[in-house]
Amino acid sequence: MVLTRFDPIGLVDDVGEEARKSWSDAVKSIFQQVRAGQPDQKENDSPRALFYDPTETETAADAAEAEISWSAFPRQIRRNFPGDLQRWRRAEAAREAQDEYLEWSATRDSDGRIRKVTFTCEPREWWSFLAQTAPETLVELYRKFVSEQVAEADLFDSGGNYIVRNRWNRSTTEGAMHLIHDPNSLFAEVELAAAATIVRRREGAVLTREQELIKCGLYGAPERNSDPHIGGEVNALARQGASVTLKNPIGLYIGGLSTGDFRTPDGSDPAAYWHCVRGAENYPVRAVYEVPEEAGFTVGDITIDGQPISFGSQLADHITVKLTGVACRFGQNEVEPMECVRLRLQAGTSALAPSFAPPENLGTMLLPSRYAAG
Repeated sequence: MVLTRFDPIGLVDDVGEEARKSWSDAVKSIFQQVRAGQPDQKENDSPRALFYDPTETETAADAAEAEISWSAFPRQIRRNFPGDLQRWRRAEAAREAQDEYLEWSATRDSDGRIRKVTFTCEPREWWSFLAQTAPETLVELYRKFVSEQVAEADLFDSGGNYIVRNRWNRSTTEGAMHLIHDPNSLFAEVELAAAATIVRRREGAVLTREQELIKCGLYGAPERNSDPHIGGEVNALARQGASVTLKNPIGLYIGGLSTGDFRTPDGSDPAAYWHCVRGAENYPVRAVYEVPEEAGFTVGDITIDGQPISFGSQLADHITVKLTGVACRFGQNEVEPMECVRLRLQAGTSALAPSFAPPENLGTMLLPSRYAAG
């Protein structure tokens, strides 16, 4: 069956029928670009024959889904800051430190205790799109989820352009509406999945391990939890001779919060304070951890492994992020493995930060690859 169109992130109901079609066209444009690869910049980066657009190519009857999940706490910080207090503080110092496709902001009371932690995995592409198709809705959503004090002038510059890193969406203390860290983009997700469908070999041997695959394919950052694992799982499907795509609606989603090590002051279930507040069931893009005022205590009074919650980072330790791959036509594709990627253009290109930024023109919508300062 061929997919009729790509749906909005998390199946959210922010826009009307006409805009939904435009969003689908924008996602189709991403698929077209990542399937082509970057042959002018990289050798052995294309063709990406096993990655397909489900709105153009049928997903066959033997289709199988593969849910791929990883820890939301930044692996690079965990490696570089071995002490818990140090790493929690570092992960909460700036949103740019939160590079596992999940970003968060903690709200504190006058005594500095945490009252609420908000988590988001919504890509900025959806919000740039929303700013062009339904700007009034964008403002309403900010007021609903971040603060009733949000003004239109806080979100748009004098030319009417949406400010991605605006005052309500650039810190770990004033709110988090959507992802802002450059690598945390929808384009990056699709590019990574497409690039990972190329079966790799070195010195005649097919590569199978996550780290050797990502370093050979140059499709992400090896030091993250997410990129090597996504690439490894996708490549495992490709090695079975399968056609591979991503499940609609295309996006990254919150996998869940594990509260087994949490303890509350009154013995209540700590999982009761975790709520997914945006996105359809199984596709949550926004969640909060908050204790109601009538409970008589705050999030800061809850302990994890005996430690009071002093940072939203402590919760991130126990949260997973996920995406879902789809594979079909197993064993029906004979594609010759490629050697490792070699850069044609050295200037301005990094193996740890490949050209993931979304191109400016995606379909009929103008989506930025650089972000206005707030």
